[in-house]
Amino acid sequence: MKNKTSRRDFLSTGLMLPVVGAGSSLGILNLSAQTPAGSAGSPVKLNYKTLGKTGLKVTTVGMGCMITSDPSVVTRAADLGITYFDTARGYQRGNNERMVGAALGGKRKQVVLSTKTEARDKAGMAKELDTSLSELKTDFVDVWYLHGKSNPSEIHDDMIEALQLAKQQGKARFVGISTHGGQQTLIPWMVQKGVFDVVLSGFNIGTDPAVEQAIDAAAKAGMGVVAMKVMAGGARGQKPGQTLLKTLTWVTNHPSVATAIPSMTDMDQLDENVKAMASVLTAEDHKQLAAHLEMIQADYCRMCGKCEGNCAQGLPVADVLRYVTYADGYGQFALGRERFLQMAGEHVAARCENCPECTVLCPYGVKVQKRMKLAQELFA
Repeated sequence: MKNKTSRRDFLSTGLMLPVVGAGSSLGILNLSAQTPAGSAGSPVKLNYKTLGKTGLKVTTVGMGCMITSDPSVVTRAADLGITYFDTARGYQRGNNERMVGAALGGKRKQVVLSTKTEARDKAGMAKELDTSLSELKTDFVDVWYLHGKSNPSEIHDDMIEALQLAKQQGKARFVGISTHGGQQTLIPWMVQKGVFDVVLSGFNIGTDPAVEQAIDAAAKAGMGVVAMKVMAGGARGQKPGQTLLKTLTWVTNHPSVATAIPSMTDMDQLDENVKAMASVLTAEDHKQLAAHLEMIQADYCRMCGKCEGNCAQGLPVADVLRYVTYADGYGQFALGRERFLQMAGEHVAARCENCPECTVLCPYGVKVQKRMKLAQELFA
């Protein structure tokens, strides 16, 4: 019997036993010669889903390459059979695409490759795509995203025209949007527009219910759903190989998600993450995840969007909370500081200590002012 994995049911009972959604299939691939001695000869079970109406067959665990600097990790992921790789024009100041292209090499046609653009007009997008194709050493990407959008107002007609032109020219097979926040508004708009094939969205055990509903509706409409931010705040308070794997497994088992793209920086992370493709969560696992979510509630932003516009100093609260999580959750201090310093100058210079009382009240209990102050202390 197949049950739909619901974040709402999980939080209320801690007992749901998710199974892989309809249309999945399992395969087994022997580890390559590069396999560490400790796991030599061990099989890797590959689980596949179809990425919406694109028809692309993807492993339920893909690879987010944003913070990967070792090309051998990308190469081995492809050797193991992972079929979805995600990068972006702006990652590592352009160096990430170059690394991914070199690492995939002759395996390019065996995988689904996606990249993103932060350009804000048609000409800029076209220029970035040509650069991306050159750096990735490919004639086309399988999915090309508008990067980091939170509201339909950020997406103009000429940007949509650029996406469609890329498809017509054969430079992008499919197009979509990546989003860290505002999904409950943005994703329904994407479905209504009918011109987007894929959405790349933050999604994990702590995601706001409205976001899950939007993702479910998108999948039902035939849009491919790729999940990022799947570790719910990273390793803070988690035991490697235990809670982290269960957190990823919860996402890969969700019926609306075609593939999840956790970041992987080394072979140990790769070996651990691929296990999620063959994992099934028990009732005890769900209890542990619920307990973990409760433990991190004061620190972890659920991306519900309810803080937007509430800061007296006009700070983009959800963004700043994400940047500090990069540092203390994922161990990526440089990335968090880089993103923080890319904000408008008045936001970088703002200090929460100048407010007698914080005007932002998180419905999930995040201690917003404490986290914002930490970001300012770490990055400013």
